[in-house]
Amino acid sequence: MSSAIKAWRIFNTNRQCFGTRRIKHELDKLGFQVSRRRIGRIMKAERLVSLYTSLKYRSYPSQSNERNIMNRLSRNFIRQASMEVLVSDLTYVKVSGKWHYICVFVDLFNREIIGHDAGPNKDSHLVSAALSTIKHDLRQVQMFHTDRGKEFDNVLNTFGI
Repeated sequence: MSSAIKAWRIFNTNRQCFGTRRIKHELDKLGFQVSRRRIGRIMKAERLVSLYTSLKYRSYPSQSNERNIMNRLSRNFIRQASMEVLVSDLTYVKVSGKWHYICVFVDLFNREIIGHDAGPNKDSHLVSAALSTIKHDLRQVQMFHTDRGKEFDNVLNTFGI
């Protein structure tokens, strides 16, 4: 059996995730001596593209809040009371081949996640939905700390935070 057929089988039996390095390693274990360059040419000819290289994260244009706001938290993460300081951020994960975003609110007093939401879009609706899952009175919050992303601006102004 040729190395091209073996490479194709290895690629498909491993959820189409293997690239040239891992295919070469598997071929070496089977006793086939094939260079990564040759494996790359075989993959290109057969139109085999690893799932980890085909889809890339597309970043959004950076339009952060340019207001000059003092950093009052100053990395002082130890807090004495619940709901004194909340921190939040948005991040992304790949689910079923698509990027989804997660917004999390953490109380610094006990490092507990008190609010969260996930969705396909990184926008203020996601932040608002995550904020609405918080079961505490938001008027108790003395300080809210985030990376000043534009998604937080309207929501925080609406709640007066």
